[in-house]
Amino acid sequence: MKKVEAIIKPFKLDEIKEALHEIGLQGITVLEAKGFGRQKGHTELYRGAEYIVDFLPKVKIELIIEDQQLDSAIEAIQKAAHTGRIGDGKIFISPIEDAIRIRTGERGAEAI
Repeated sequence: MKKVEAIIKPFKLDEIKEALHEIGLQGITVLEAKGFGRQKGHTELYRGAEYIVDFLPKVKIELIIEDQQLDSAIEAIQKAAHTGRIGDGKIFISPIEDAIRIRTGERGAEAI
């Protein structure tokens, strides 16, 4: 099993959710996040005062999938999240040792 974490632009969430649904993935976790990478934030003007916005709004998506679904999931996220502009995001992949469904006690692939 693998854990896929994707940091994306907030307005791309629905497109990514649909793309993952189309390839048969059901469950995702979505977290609101703030951060910056190479963008390094930007400057805004508010009531005549200039201030720096260091952290930009982002969305973090997490999903646990079976190994054979990994390539299709990554491809779906990449295509749906791509705008071609700076700040499109990143995808991180980690191995998962085990998963347990609390309600039934199922383990491994059956739990996801």
